[in-house]
Amino acid sequence: MTITTQHELEFFSEGSSTIRTIEIFDLVIAGWTGRNVEAMEAHIAELEALGIKRPSKTPTYYRVTVDQLTTDKKFQVIGEDSSGEVEYVLLKDQDTLWVGLGSDHTDRKVEAFDVTLSKQICRKPIARTFWRYDELIDHWDTLLLSSKIERDGSVEKYQEGSVSAMRTPQDLLKIYGSSPEEWRNGTLMFCGTLAVEGGVRPANSFTAELTDPQMGRSIILAYEIETIPAEE
Repeated sequence: MTITTQHELEFFSEGSSTIRTIEIFDLVIAGWTGRNVEAMEAHIAELEALGIKRPSKTPTYYRVTVDQLTTDKKFQVIGEDSSGEVEYVLLKDQDTLWVGLGSDHTDRKVEAFDVTLSKQICRKPIARTFWRYDELIDHWDTLLLSSKIERDGSVEKYQEGSVSAMRTPQDLLKIYGSSPEEWRNGTLMFCGTLAVEGGVRPANSFTAELTDPQMGRSIILAYEIETIPAEE
């Protein structure tokens, strides 16, 4: 028996869009995907400051159960130690590779002793909008990622940079063990993040954006976090 989840998503290609309900079979979180060694080192140092040990290899691919993927605008977390990360995501559907936007929301307290468990313990929100990858290849490195957070009524800039900071989709899939053609339909991968301005910290809400300046469009993901008290 294969467990899947269904999501209604909007796919943009050649100037038009189609809404489809698709099944997700595999959910993968790619970590430590930086092309720029210095920038990746900065993010590793941020997490080391929280007590999170260095990865044994880069990139690293974590598996997460598909039921953690969500398009909900609000979800619950346990305790005050989780935070989001803006990431571009890859999705294979109808034998086509698509690019979208997500947040690898992670429990940082758990991450200090078990990274895989920390990925699993939080929902993984994505935007509903996806762009066809082969329409982005010729200007891939011009795509921009950014995020901001709201804490106690104050909006703070959180992350900002280009997808050129991360490995390309072809590189990530090759290292994972698949080419874009071999990747099976229904697989979704989070593809790494940018260093945080001001340090990793929790927030009441998280807003992320993927911008394509050349084609004059963007994808926005926004969600709120409801905290459940943790018993000590």
